Amino acid sequence: MKQVEARLLLGDCRKELKKLEDNSVDLIFTSPPYADSRSHTYGGVRPDKYVEWFLPISAELLRVVKPTGTFVLNIKEKVVNGERHTYVIELILEMRKQGWLWTEEFIWHKKNSYPGKWPNRFRDSWERLLQFNKDRQFHMYQEEVMVPMGDWANRRLRNLSETDKVRDPSRVGSGFGKKISNWVGREKAFPTNVLHMATETKNRNHSAVFPEDLPEWFIKLFTKKGDLVLDPFMGSGTTIFVAQRMERNVVGIELLPEYFKAAQQNVKPVVEARPAQLALLERKGKYEAGKSK
Repeated sequence: MKQVEARLLLGDCRKELKKLEDNSVDLIFTSPPYADSRSHTYGGVRPDKYVEWFLPISAELLRVVKPTGTFVLNIKEKVVNGERHTYVIELILEMRKQGWLWTEEFIWHKKNSYPGKWPNRFRDSWERLLQFNKDRQFHMYQEEVMVPMGDWANRRLRNLSETDKVRDPSRVGSGFGKKISNWVGREKAFPTNVLHMATETKNRNHSAVFPEDLPEWFIKLFTKKGDLVLDPFMGSGTTIFVAQRMERNVVGIELLPEYFKAAQQNVKPVVEARPAQLALLERKGKYEAGKSK
């Protein structure tokens, strides 16, 4: 029976990442401390120093990720003196100079964001999830995250016009088009790049925990069983725990001993993978698997 392994490292990821082999990681999913955030635990990084602080880390991540792998970075700009700071934009530009491809940007819409009032803006209810790759040809299993068609299919596909039955070119001359009839009889569609998920409210082991559904969605999208998932800012281990539950090998790095110990409680060094037939039976209840691209 196959096994999946977990490797948890206590220390600064700038040093611990050097222990990993080149081109060994299939997915990096992480949420580093935001600028000036978690100062009571991680010390905080000033917005104007954030890019300088993060670039040595992203250089190591570029080294360890496979050419077919993906790096997903959960990050958000900070408001400084009444306006959004540009450190995230600056970081994207500098990472591109390092050799990263900024492939996509996902939005996490936090359905239960905390209410509040500010004189010149509204409450934050979304965060960025930036997708980076080192090669244009990377593994992506889109069928794994397909969603039900919903009521749209019943309304829109009930009575098709002649235009719906042929490829309808874009009215703005973009070269894109659509053929609505292609979706007749289908039960699932590909999702958008906006993810609607509530924030985590039960885990008190860390100062900034995201919901398990968030890493799970990206693990489905970019990896298969037996692949290697890395979180260089592990915290209490949400990404690592979810990845191991999904039968991926995992590496987690954490600076603070108290969070490291919390992660150790939830992550096992070695886990026996479930037999393929049993996994398939459990999976059919959720969604149908498609061919990987």
